[in-house]
Amino acid sequence: MEQVEALQPAILLLFVGIIAIILMRSLGMSPIVGYLLAGMIIGPHAFGLIQESGTTHLLAELGVVFLLFDIGLHFSLRHIWDSRRDILGLGPLQMILCTAVLAMILAMVSDLTTEYAIIVGAALALSSTAVAVQTLSEYDQSRCPVGQSAIAVLILQDICAIFLLILAGSLGGQDSSLGGALAGAAVKSVVAFMTAIALGRFVISPIFSYLSKSKREEIFTAFALLIVLAMAGATGAVGLSLTLGAFLGGMIISETPYRHLVQTEMKPFRGLLLGFFFITVGMSLETTILVENWRTVLLVLFILIVTKTLIVQVSAWLMGTQPRTAIQLGFLLSQGSEFAFVLLAVPAVMLEVGTEFSAILIMAIAISMVLTPPLVALGHWAAERMAQKDLTKVLAQGAKESKGPAQVIILGMTEEGRRVVDALETHGISYRAFDFDHQRFVNARIDGYPVAFGDLADLRLAETIQIAQARTLVITVARYEISKDLTPIVQMRYPNLLRFVAVGTDEDRKKFEPLGMRAIVSRSFPKGIDLAEAVLHEYNVPGDKISQWISRQQEQVLDAMAQAEVVSLST
Repeated sequence: MEQVEALQPAILLLFVGIIAIILMRSLGMSPIVGYLLAGMIIGPHAFGLIQESGTTHLLAELGVVFLLFDIGLHFSLRHIWDSRRDILGLGPLQMILCTAVLAMILAMVSDLTTEYAIIVGAALALSSTAVAVQTLSEYDQSRCPVGQSAIAVLILQDICAIFLLILAGSLGGQDSSLGGALAGAAVKSVVAFMTAIALGRFVISPIFSYLSKSKREEIFTAFALLIVLAMAGATGAVGLSLTLGAFLGGMIISETPYRHLVQTEMKPFRGLLLGFFFITVGMSLETTILVENWRTVLLVLFILIVTKTLIVQVSAWLMGTQPRTAIQLGFLLSQGSEFAFVLLAVPAVMLEVGTEFSAILIMAIAISMVLTPPLVALGHWAAERMAQKDLTKVLAQGAKESKGPAQVIILGMTEEGRRVVDALETHGISYRAFDFDHQRFVNARIDGYPVAFGDLADLRLAETIQIAQARTLVITVARYEISKDLTPIVQMRYPNLLRFVAVGTDEDRKKFEPLGMRAIVSRSFPKGIDLAEAVLHEYNVPGDKISQWISRQQEQVLDAMAQAEVVSLST
């Protein structure tokens, strides 16, 4: 009977989790909201179908452990270096300003001490990685400048969340102070990160290489589970949180070639156990408190969304981000984070914040997640209006370009064109991008690309942008008849101009090559890599750097596909 009683909570949590997913999917809402509502209904403050026990606490803790493990899998030192402008600039600026403003508001309206006001303010400054990634996937913006900036900020926030978990645990002591806790958390974090990097390089990677010879996926699954649980247990044993160990375990695997396989194998564990965690959070909410304080919930919600939207936008503008991109980032990152639930569940924080205020904050965060899609749609609409105004101005005034000459001129912001732009940006090669298609131009501007409107088939534009001083012209929209007609003029006026063109078949390649153009057949994954590689070779970029860039591009696309798959399965 004792075994049956221990099993009953898991059965009930699994059942209500399935019902919550089905209902939220039919309503087009995040499953996190469904988990919270389900927990409120079955919890001790409503129908009392389940009570908090060792089983529920263990399942909830494992959910957080696997969440941090999955975040660690996406953590890459190379990705941080590639996105250093946003990770080391926009991310910290947004976190500092949001934390400062929200902490001051909390200190004024509550009885929180300075230390805990900062902790809770920082927790509210975090945005939901799951919700933001889902929204980026829906708008197909994961790989564009808007998406890359958002993901960079989310990476920085995930790192801050790990630090906050350590800091919150450090504040639980009797003689704890904010300065001492910060110093202790920093030292522990640095030691843990260095240890994880050493373990990954000299222990885990060789073991994975040995296990790969067996060609049995279940061995990878078992070994990945061993790593996450062993790392969580190790950090817990030395006085750190289990979640830090899980994150470090994911980070170790992220630096191996087997990351995507492990990530695929871990998806079911992560989604299931994380659902258990959110249900247990919902179980702690008292419905009577929420009913009696619904005005306060709406006020907190309003302050949270408005504060974060404005601060993210201002931070992006200060960092030189285009207004269209800054507006979208503000709305995209305006919601609260699932990490806030984790931090509010830390015993020391829960004791300081109190049951009533904690319930109000959790409900406001949950509602902010629900409101993210319409808010992002509003930001997308504003960015589209701005791009349309840019197009109208160009059509009315003509293509008057004030910028200086560039080494590469790109015509056509197709997928191949965007990939070439990404390559040139990464390697510091100057370029100018143009498009003659209205919708492609608007979409590229919305997504954050610095593209101008115009068609280089009009040689007056070519003179205006000083194409004679460019070394390379990259055409991603193949138009054979136009190229054939213009080739004699181009060769006469710009004899040193190297022309690339993206084509779809070998037959097209054979047509363009007699025109003196380097025709590149698009066969790569992701699309446009082969064209970008050819351009980079022309500028003497070392082969190893090109290979590393291609590898990162492929990894990022695979990550985006994996995240989109997780989103589609969970929603």
